[in-house]
Amino acid sequence: MTDVMTADSGIRVGVKQLAGNIGAEITGVDAARPLSDSVAAELREALLTHKVIFLRGQQLDYDQLVVFGRSFGDLTLGHPIYGGPEGRPLLREMDSKGEGTRANHWHADFTYMENPPAVAILHNTVCPPVGGDTIWANTAAAYEELSEGLRTLADGLRVVHSNDSDFTDATYTGDVRSSYLKNVFSAEHPAVRVHPETGERSLFVGGFARSVTGLGPQAGRDLLRVLVEHATKPEYTVRWKWQVGDLVLWDNRSTLHYAVHDYGDQHRRGERVTVAGTTTVGVDGRPGTVLRGNAEAFTAGSGSTM
Repeated sequence: MTDVMTADSGIRVGVKQLAGNIGAEITGVDAARPLSDSVAAELREALLTHKVIFLRGQQLDYDQLVVFGRSFGDLTLGHPIYGGPEGRPLLREMDSKGEGTRANHWHADFTYMENPPAVAILHNTVCPPVGGDTIWANTAAAYEELSEGLRTLADGLRVVHSNDSDFTDATYTGDVRSSYLKNVFSAEHPAVRVHPETGERSLFVGGFARSVTGLGPQAGRDLLRVLVEHATKPEYTVRWKWQVGDLVLWDNRSTLHYAVHDYGDQHRRGERVTVAGTTTVGVDGRPGTVLRGNAEAFTAGSGSTM
């Protein structure tokens, strides 16, 4: 456990590393109160270092969650397809009794957009007594451990991401799937993304990755499977057992996550806001490009530099 006393607020921020390559628990922060600049900077540093950070016992309403989220950048709408609930446009409700809540497939959020969110912030309000954990994987650490040949190959790949994807097929059925695909989005991204803040390289793949530019369908899918299986090895992961009031932030630019669906018909609910991100950039400096769909409303007025 490391503690940092911030000069302007007297708050001691504790950072406890949870696994060898990813994850840290934060103590000493009340997210319901506006963060000072120094505390926000400490949390940002912890997030960039550990990729996902966890705060227990946080009681937040919508307005407080929005204020907390804006400490890390401008927020997007709740969802590029569904928007947000009436009167709470920046919120995405993750409710097992509603639609679109299963995410038991490795993915990063909204990678089918030209500029996927930089950071996701999820507050748990209802959790089952057993089950419903979430697992995160550090795709920067995974990239570093690729064999030299595979790393060189990945550096030059371009990948098409779409919401009409394996993720959708695995987690949506019937009318919910039809609603999710009422607007199809796709974008081409580098398979290896250069982080805009740290300069780290990370594998940018996951459940929305549909094909590899220049390769046939089978060859592309086989290569994507190899990269995802490598990125999600247990050595690069941390698993979190939720409690009511938990607040979790993850760097969407250098992680994948998987919500374990082992809680049957028990109720599970969380509220998420997302911090707007920038267009991806590959090792060669080429940016990601939009192929289909207009997500301007999702990020309208974001102006994020993250």
